[in-house]
Amino acid sequence: MKNPNLIFVFADQLRYQALGFAGDPNVRTPYLDRLAEQSLNFTTAISGCPVCSPARASIMTGQYPLTHGVFVNDVYLQNRTTSLAQALKQVGYKTAYIGKWHLDGHGRSSYIPPDRRQGFDFWMALECTHRYNQSAYYAGNDPAKRIWGEYDAIAQTKQAQKVIRENAEDGPFLLMLSWGPPHNPYQTAPETYRRRYDPQKLSLRPNVPSQVETQARDDLAGYYAHVNALDDCIGGLMKTIEECGIEEETISVFWSDHGDMHGSQGQWRKQRPWDESIRVPLLIRYPAIFGNQSRHIEVPINTPDLMPTLLALCGAPIPETVEGINYAPYLNRATRPPADAALIACYHPFGEFTRQSIGREYRGIRTGRYTYVRDIEKPWLLYDNMNDPYQMNNLINQTAFTALQAELESKLNELLNAQGDEFLPGDAYIRKWGYITDENGTVPYTE
Repeated sequence: MKNPNLIFVFADQLRYQALGFAGDPNVRTPYLDRLAEQSLNFTTAISGCPVCSPARASIMTGQYPLTHGVFVNDVYLQNRTTSLAQALKQVGYKTAYIGKWHLDGHGRSSYIPPDRRQGFDFWMALECTHRYNQSAYYAGNDPAKRIWGEYDAIAQTKQAQKVIRENAEDGPFLLMLSWGPPHNPYQTAPETYRRRYDPQKLSLRPNVPSQVETQARDDLAGYYAHVNALDDCIGGLMKTIEECGIEEETISVFWSDHGDMHGSQGQWRKQRPWDESIRVPLLIRYPAIFGNQSRHIEVPINTPDLMPTLLALCGAPIPETVEGINYAPYLNRATRPPADAALIACYHPFGEFTRQSIGREYRGIRTGRYTYVRDIEKPWLLYDNMNDPYQMNNLINQTAFTALQAELESKLNELLNAQGDEFLPGDAYIRKWGYITDENGTVPYTE
């Protein structure tokens, strides 16, 4: 059996809870729902450092942020280890990247030369933009800026379909397609999708306080429009894979770098330790190995675990520098679950997270059932997610849960010790890596 193709598609800031197959009553995602019916559906996939650049760096390296150094946005992922693309190239894969990169740190609109692309050869990408209807990119080694001709996720998907067709007969190939939506601004999806969502008719999660309902409704209406557009893009990709006759020999992955609070807990955006921020969709379809039936994987899996797991499924060696866990033997039903908790962290709060009183460094764990989080000074959050799925009852320091809290604290310390994480104030890591930040803790960037 030859090495499978790997098509890895991911959205920016798409929370697990905002999809039809995850139970959202508002959004229309028929193609993703169908994909979920044919895939391993990881119901506790965790973005361990729930913000754009750190999550992307962990996907590329299989390492945790304090190792690869990208624990804030807009810094450079140094080419110090074997990346996902480089590892697959070593066993004969062609590599292609389309869309948002956000790992270069040399300006969000700057040209990224080949030696800073982590092993990707075919290149139609930009560091970062959220102007989805006037979105720039660079093609190959041409330093001239170009513009996608329409809503960028649709244009990028069409290019991805072309790459699939051109490589279908000659595989194996790695294709990564990185969309900017549904990240804010929320009200910029094509009009045909925005018309489908009336803010006043949306059902909000019970943990959205009444005083923020209006903003939550308005934001979510636009957010769902973006998600709906991405769903149609998934439909096109799946159709192309089927038309090319490579469905059996292709691993199709759908993922998101982190979630979005949308008013839950009275909070917005990412970096937060609650489920709306840390839980992300993860679907892996590989018919030749797993068949075409849905299977729920409830054990936690963290962002650094994806690289070693996918390399193993592709038949490629896992670099020694990888820190994540290879889940492939477990997915093949050959072993017991390899982990029972995922580490979650904010190493240095920045941007929107520091403009509210809630912003703080934290470390925590998400198990299949519990969330436990502490800040530098003291324990902060404890939730029983089975009995309290909206995380509305903080059990921290309650007498009845003393033993449980101690057990989770011990598990957290095990994970921190394994990573050599001393849980220092965020500024200590900023100084160690030589980053410069502004008054909000944000690494300044140029557009």
